Amino acid sequence: MKTNTILLASRPQGEPTAAQFQFEIREVPAPKAGEVLLKTRYVSVDPYMRGRMSAAKSYVAPFEVGQPIAGGVVAEVVESQAESLPVGSIVVGNLPWQEYSVAPAASLNHVPADQAPISYFLGLLGMPGLTAYFGLLDICQPKPGETVVVSGAAGAVGMVVGQLAKIKGARVIGTAGSDEKVAYLKQLGFDEAINYKTADVAQALAAAAPNGVDCYFDNVGGVITDAVYDLLNKHARIALCGQISTYNNTEAPVGPRPEGKLLKTSTRLQGFIVSDYLPQWPAGVKQLTEWYGQGKLQFEETITEGFEQIPAAFLGLFKGDNTGKAIVKVA
Repeated sequence: MKTNTILLASRPQGEPTAAQFQFEIREVPAPKAGEVLLKTRYVSVDPYMRGRMSAAKSYVAPFEVGQPIAGGVVAEVVESQAESLPVGSIVVGNLPWQEYSVAPAASLNHVPADQAPISYFLGLLGMPGLTAYFGLLDICQPKPGETVVVSGAAGAVGMVVGQLAKIKGARVIGTAGSDEKVAYLKQLGFDEAINYKTADVAQALAAAAPNGVDCYFDNVGGVITDAVYDLLNKHARIALCGQISTYNNTEAPVGPRPEGKLLKTSTRLQGFIVSDYLPQWPAGVKQLTEWYGQGKLQFEETITEGFEQIPAAFLGLFKGDNTGKAIVKVA
């Protein structure tokens, strides 16, 4: 059978554009023993994919020009040569941007569709939720009464970080890029939320954190991070998750040098990739699912419909178009 496919047409210089994506019809082979034929239901678009569009060395191999882009996908098994995944099973895996694909059953995880919307396994109960879970609870380890700051707080990771910090009894401050997102963070229980596009970030953070900052979950970098560093308390902890403010830069940004501030406050700064915790993922999903079932976690999705809209949804990440997880509904 044939399927629509999205390839990486060229490597971007600066911010990606629609020119980086090429649509093509490709042949899908019949599944062999141990494999399944999948129909794509939901496709995840994520900021980290910008790094994979470049040839620079990173923690994961770059996408190849002329080959399908791949990422998190929720799919339905429509033909099976694997006993573990009968027809009708819903699965999640790292799959190409195609309407149909073939994959080994062993590379896929079964989605318990009775526990949450299946798209949540690309968000709250998937990679973003686990990023929040391990980054906050293992690296930051917030204690009751401490102050936690989250940048990119209305994104798929940030909104979960803030709610987990509240579960742990912390006071939570989030930054986001619109008044609507700020209002949503307040609905989630954030104690303070700041629109970094309209506020003086340094002044607003200082006013929101009169007792300083004990934990910082950094999704953004840039001037927000510079401002947080001025507020760090003794033995503060920083989980360095992302730097989306710099992903499209063509030259390395020059900014304040933070080492002295980290030294004077004995702050621990740790970068991490969620795959570092791969053996612990099942336990993390179990706990997140439990808290979701108890009503302790809410989640927002920005869903775009149509396979052909995947590139536009991805490009929208860098304009702040999404609140929560950006997902494309394919089927």
